Amino acid sequence: MPEQNLANFRANLAVEPEPKRYRTLFLSDLHLGAKASQAHLLLDFLKHNDAETIYLVGDIVDGWKLRKGWHWPQAHNDVVQKLLRRVRKGARVIYVPGNHDEFARDYTGLTFGGVEVMHHAIHETATGKKMLVIHGDEFDIVVRNARWLALLGDWAYDAAIAANTVLNRARRLFGVGYWSFSAWAKLKVKEAVNFIGDFEETLAAEAERRGVDGVVCGHIHHATIKTINGMLYVNTGDFVESCTAIAEHEDGSFEILRWRTTAAERAVASANQPVKALPAPKAAAA
Repeated sequence: MPEQNLANFRANLAVEPEPKRYRTLFLSDLHLGAKASQAHLLLDFLKHNDAETIYLVGDIVDGWKLRKGWHWPQAHNDVVQKLLRRVRKGARVIYVPGNHDEFARDYTGLTFGGVEVMHHAIHETATGKKMLVIHGDEFDIVVRNARWLALLGDWAYDAAIAANTVLNRARRLFGVGYWSFSAWAKLKVKEAVNFIGDFEETLAAEAERRGVDGVVCGHIHHATIKTINGMLYVNTGDFVESCTAIAEHEDGSFEILRWRTTAAERAVASANQPVKALPAPKAAAA
């Protein structure tokens, strides 16, 4: 019957592909509770990607913003529920708090809903490499020694995000893709470049001091994978601007997943895909 054909067609449209499965996923700097958090893109990421082990590498919840004013839309709650659902389905989820969710450090060693809270973790890759997993704020001299300056920097970052929002609305009107002013500034302003370099070298040195093979961290919202003085340095980036995560494949290799780019490419491909015509209804018997 035509009604059945239509129902089947709609059902086929609703079918989602199976998520791509990795050995490990590393996510940090989600900043749930902040207006700048890209919770909808994060939900899209979690729908399309899965892993045996998921590390939440700090600043998952933005306690600094929530203390100023409560902001917790449904999408932010959905992210938490989706992560808890992963635990119920057998994934191991390890939460390493950062400076924006430092309140969670009081619960180190405990488990909530199956999520393990740790001050830091040691992850062993498929090839046997040991990686220190830590947010990294402990090694940021601004956060450790001048908290008021860090808060000022947080305000300036919010201002840059707000400017990004206005700018990218205009860019969309002209069919131009997303561009991040603050990410551009990080790579162009000498002081920011020097800070990133110092931070990376400090974390690599800490990994060497602890006798491991490398480090996975977050904090500075700058995703990268590189070798520094023989140490593997991996930064997850963030889900505020760049919307990045780190995946470990079954062979132990690491990859940056740039989800803002991936989602945009998928949307373009979907828009360009021709819609299949419904089959013609069978003629009724005379």
